[in-house]
Amino acid sequence: MAEVLDVRAEIERQITGRTVCEQLTQAAEQHHDAPAYSDPEGDGWRTLTYGQARERILEIAAGFAALGLEPGEAVALMMVNRSEHVLADLGAVHAGGVGCTVYSTFASEQIEFVANDVGARFAVLGGPADLARWEPALDRLDGLRKIIMVEDAPEGDRFMSWADFLALGRERLAADPGTVEARWRAVTQDDVATVLYTSGTTGTPKGVPLTHTNIFYEVAATDRLTSLPVRGTQISYLTYAHIAERILSLYLPLVKASHVHFCTDLANLGSTLGQVRPMMFFGVPRVWEKMMARLLAVLATQPEEQQTAVRQAMAAGAAYVEAGQYGHTITPEIQAAYDKADASLLSVIRGMIGFDRAEWTATGAAPLAPEVQRFYAGLGLKVIDVYGMTETTGAFTGNSPACYRLGSVGRAEPGVEVRIAEDGELLTRSPLNTRGYLNRADATAELLDEDGWLHTGDIGTVDDDGFYRVVDRKKELIITAGGENISPAEIENHLKQHSLIGQALAYGDRRPYPVAVLTLDAEVAPGWAQARGITYASLAELAEHPDVLKEVEAAVEDANTKLARVQQVKKWALLGVEWTAETAELTPSLKLKRRIIHAKYADIIEGLYTG
Repeated sequence: MAEVLDVRAEIERQITGRTVCEQLTQAAEQHHDAPAYSDPEGDGWRTLTYGQARERILEIAAGFAALGLEPGEAVALMMVNRSEHVLADLGAVHAGGVGCTVYSTFASEQIEFVANDVGARFAVLGGPADLARWEPALDRLDGLRKIIMVEDAPEGDRFMSWADFLALGRERLAADPGTVEARWRAVTQDDVATVLYTSGTTGTPKGVPLTHTNIFYEVAATDRLTSLPVRGTQISYLTYAHIAERILSLYLPLVKASHVHFCTDLANLGSTLGQVRPMMFFGVPRVWEKMMARLLAVLATQPEEQQTAVRQAMAAGAAYVEAGQYGHTITPEIQAAYDKADASLLSVIRGMIGFDRAEWTATGAAPLAPEVQRFYAGLGLKVIDVYGMTETTGAFTGNSPACYRLGSVGRAEPGVEVRIAEDGELLTRSPLNTRGYLNRADATAELLDEDGWLHTGDIGTVDDDGFYRVVDRKKELIITAGGENISPAEIENHLKQHSLIGQALAYGDRRPYPVAVLTLDAEVAPGWAQARGITYASLAELAEHPDVLKEVEAAVEDANTKLARVQQVKKWALLGVEWTAETAELTPSLKLKRRIIHAKYADIIEGLYTG
């Protein structure tokens, strides 16, 4: 314990007085001409240097001040990942305000709640699609003074174009630079830099205020785990409403002077990876699963001889990564086999998918299936887990490329206390913890106890070497009619091992046995069907095809062989629809909304027990 507290004190000294504003000033001075932010434009990129970015941010800060933003007031943002998003957020902070990115999949009622709860005085929206989500709520947002549109601003006093906003800021900054400097210099490390809202897995979103100290402690801990070089390349593609993306591609780059490339459409992630060849990459499990499914689909089209060669090379890759785990040894034989496989095939495949320069590849937000992790290990990639939540400013445990254990979420981050309560719940205490939920004293009391321990709501275990594993959400564990405690996530991960299955939900609380509701992977299924000469008019029709049902049945049986008897799925249903954030079954971070699915498909679930 003393060692943990000593490390904490060391990091706290390192970040004393640091704010986003001070850090950007330092980055612009030391790396003035280094590329900071690149947006896709035609076949190339439009880039701002760190010097240019800071000047633009000061102009934006002057614009917000001119419009009447007061210190401590919030600016709501909704748009795809693009430089304007980062610039507007940092501009608000430099004016003394607070940035709050709103999930672009939120319904208008949720947007209304968030905007009123955070007290948003201004909103910066990307374009008409974003505005369409806000419009039903605008008449009930009395505190919202102005909506700034990056694209296609409507007529009316309530709206302002991005170009006009920048022009106002340039004019005011040139006329009175002292006002903006006074604003950003007045920002302290204890001020709130951003408020992020939980994605709604357990009901109404809750606002999580995070201070500059919260942020830079996480940045310092992440820097120690990743050991990434200065001025590396990376991609920003997950929403800035998600804490992982904020830390990794908004705040960490200010310390590492990274070159951030924006992927404005997830459909273009593959091509963006090939262009940027990032040195770091974070993906929620669904992103890694989809990339794996596409690679397996491509591999399946190759001649059998080539497929065999790839499988053999990947076996050597997986053995190498597994032997590199903490407490294991890479023998000369394993090293030689890997070197040969890497030179002949694995390095080529990594280059094809844009991971040839990746030094840190990670996942979080939900459990990554062991088979997915092993697949990437076969390519020589360590896709390692980190674990945390918005309320802990992101990860508070993590594996590192030099110290990892597959299947675990790693050890406690530097200076972070973690313990397991008597009921198995993971608790943590450190400078990463939020002060509490915005305007929610009752929820804050449940989150933080009087000794400062944050209650995660997750059940976990820890091994003798300090590596933690997350079993499941405390409130999501299935307790069968026989009294057995079952993790639905474990069942679901085994079911999704088959590339044809896109999503899976296991059910069985107070029931005699588990059942599952499944969906097809809409990207993999068409290719699978075409290869077998199956014609169909819709995904719903394909889900009813006898060959598909037979394949899914085999996938369920295969999953059951890896599960204890009480965990095995006795009955299942295959839906002819996709689950997405837009259709409400998934959160914006692509986690299952179990209560929504339970309600939406209640008749189907009940039929699995009575039919």
